[in-house]
Amino acid sequence: MSIRSQLLKGILDGCVLAVIEKEPVYGYELSQKLFHIGLADVSEGTIYPILLRLQKNGLIRGEMRPSDSGPNRKYYFLTEEGQKALKQIIKEWSQLSKPVNELLLGGGSQL
Repeated sequence: MSIRSQLLKGILDGCVLAVIEKEPVYGYELSQKLFHIGLADVSEGTIYPILLRLQKNGLIRGEMRPSDSGPNRKYYFLTEEGQKALKQIIKEWSQLSKPVNELLLGGGSQL
C-alpha cells in the first residue's frame, strides 16, 4: 500500500462526510465529486464499504429516490450524529495538520 493510500485511508471518512454535508449524493456521484477535488485514486470499490460503515454507525442515512435516467438511486444524508462527527474530525484535522505541515513543509524551525 502506498504512503498516499495510507494517509488517505485515515481521513477519507471525513472527506465523505464533508461531501454529504454539502448535499445528499448517491455513491457514484460521491466518487465523481471526490475525483473532481483531486482524489482521483478513490474508487467506487472503496466508497461503498465506507458508506455502509458510516450508515451502520449512524453517521449517515440512505434513502431511495427516483432517477431521471434509470433505476432508483440511494442518496445519502448526514445525520445529527454525522454532523457532530464531522465537526470533531475537522477539529482534530486542524490540530494535527498545522504542526505536521510546519514540520514537513516549514522545515521544523522550532526544533
